Amino acid sequence: MTAIEASAGRSTVRRLAGALHRRPRLRLTLLLTAPLLWLAVLYLGSLAVLFVSAFWTTNSFTSQVVKVWSTDNFHELLTTPVYRQVILRSIGVALAVTVVCAVIAFPLAFYTARVARPKWRPLLVVAILTPLWASYLVKVYAWRLILSEGGLADWMLKPFGAAGPGYGLPATVLTLTYLWLPYMILPIHTALEQLPANLLDASADLGAKSWRTFRSVVLPMVLPSVAAGSIFTFSLSLGDYITVQIVGGKTQLIGNVVYSNIELNLPMAAALGTVPVVVIVVYLLAMRRTGALSSL
Repeated sequence: MTAIEASAGRSTVRRLAGALHRRPRLRLTLLLTAPLLWLAVLYLGSLAVLFVSAFWTTNSFTSQVVKVWSTDNFHELLTTPVYRQVILRSIGVALAVTVVCAVIAFPLAFYTARVARPKWRPLLVVAILTPLWASYLVKVYAWRLILSEGGLADWMLKPFGAAGPGYGLPATVLTLTYLWLPYMILPIHTALEQLPANLLDASADLGAKSWRTFRSVVLPMVLPSVAAGSIFTFSLSLGDYITVQIVGGKTQLIGNVVYSNIELNLPMAAALGTVPVVVIVVYLLAMRRTGALSSL
């Protein structure tokens, strides 16, 4: 390459950079085109295929998918008691995990944000994040060993004349709570850390007791962060199927039923797969009123 060609190339690059600098909207469009295209094709496209295939049927003899438009799958979901129980159970598990996470996370977050010494707070946050670094399956199988007959739970409760929960719905809620608890602690920790100390001092000066200060000052300001954490815990619990497969015993949730129908009845599995999507969208719309989305 000659010096003239190199100079021309640099001049072209400078003109292009100058054009992009003068047109911030064009620059932003070029930056977002690739990720938005990826999102539209892979994520939104797959959801569209899922929704469309939910209206197909299967041949009862060959189990082959018949691409004929029908609402039979959704009608079966709404009218079959087993499917209704599975859907309600799945939503109940997700809500239970969310509530338990909030109850456990609030005192932990309050300690890490307001009580612990400032020099220890980063280390405590790292300790909260540490379980997220471990493999998902390793953590679930660890809880399987803890909850097994004669396991650690039985050993710890035996002196009190009790036994561990074993495998089943309580074990599923307990394991999911452990898995997703950090997602609830971190938003609450951030909100409590940003809570102005002068508000607490003013409440005490006005004669408010600790419970009144918590109810009237702390809780209203932290509630959006609690709702933000609940979005993670609720959605992750609702879509989980591996945990209940490992520690749930005979318990069936939406994920398990979808997995078992993928090969036998793909359209029914797709119809079941739309249920968590719809529930999570409704949940997000409800949480939007609390300001939770701005706290994410």
